[in-house]
Amino acid sequence: MVGLLEYEVDGRDLGDVRFAISPINELALSLRTFREPGRFPVHLPWLRETQDARDRLDTTMLRALSNDSLSTPDFLSPRPHSPLTRVDTELQALARVEDERLGADLRAVHPDGLPYPLRGSAEAVRSRMLRALRAYWDSCFAPWWPRMRGVLQADIVHRGRVAAAEGVGAMLGGISDRVCLDGDVVRVRLTSPLQRRRGTRGEGLTLVPSLFTRGATVPIGEDEPPMILYGARGSGALWQVEPRRSPAVLGDLLGVTRAGLLTALEVPASSTELAGRLGVTTPAVNQHLRAMRDAGLLTSARHGRSVLYLRSELGDALVAGGGRMSAEGGTNEG
Repeated sequence: MVGLLEYEVDGRDLGDVRFAISPINELALSLRTFREPGRFPVHLPWLRETQDARDRLDTTMLRALSNDSLSTPDFLSPRPHSPLTRVDTELQALARVEDERLGADLRAVHPDGLPYPLRGSAEAVRSRMLRALRAYWDSCFAPWWPRMRGVLQADIVHRGRVAAAEGVGAMLGGISDRVCLDGDVVRVRLTSPLQRRRGTRGEGLTLVPSLFTRGATVPIGEDEPPMILYGARGSGALWQVEPRRSPAVLGDLLGVTRAGLLTALEVPASSTELAGRLGVTTPAVNQHLRAMRDAGLLTSARHGRSVLYLRSELGDALVAGGGRMSAEGGTNEG
């Protein structure tokens, strides 16, 4: 049976759709890879890179925080309030989760009985869980978080542009084929049999891009705030380190590195993300980006503490023209 969650939104709430990023959401959703890494082939390079570190973690506790259906407790999916949410802030909030809610959310994930690491007093379970999550973050997330966050921020910029150009309905329909706007109701199709309809009651609707979900997911608790987690664009390129290929004519004109950057900036990205994807140092990338922006090939916009770059119309025309010229040159040589 296919489930359905419906959010009734009025005009004010529909205009108050907001985006945010949650480090703890990413940490929790990534626990699915402990059980079924094959379902997340995009992240296999990261899983191989962090294998030794993961082997030193409290994997018994971390595995217990999900189930065979890859569900996680709602308290590990709090609604973030900003694209700049810090993991320390969310871990501090997690330490304050009430005992009753802690137990109820864990039992909802494991209705047939709690695994051993989740048994005992709420204080003991919470303490061990926080230690395990902190160690997991420090060893397997913190070194790569700037790259991850860059992809998430770029997705938010893209969704904002779609909403401005085509409307909120088109933007919501674009985040997942499971999500649609019908009048004043946002519908989210679920893989679980849950059937629920609720009003947003002035709470607004928060959209949270994620690197560890492919469709769309929502908190299942009746009192959870209106929120949709969805798969971020650009996840497929997250762990690429090889330079992007670009038409040879662009390389001759701009140089290989700048041609690769211009080709990659079909969607917004930060210099940190681009450096990781193209195998170039961040200072070098910044120098190239500023030069191309000054030449009118790129636009830039500040997003929190990051600057995101995107090809301008002139840059689009240059890439399109370079591709045509390269194709024509190949035909002539043949």
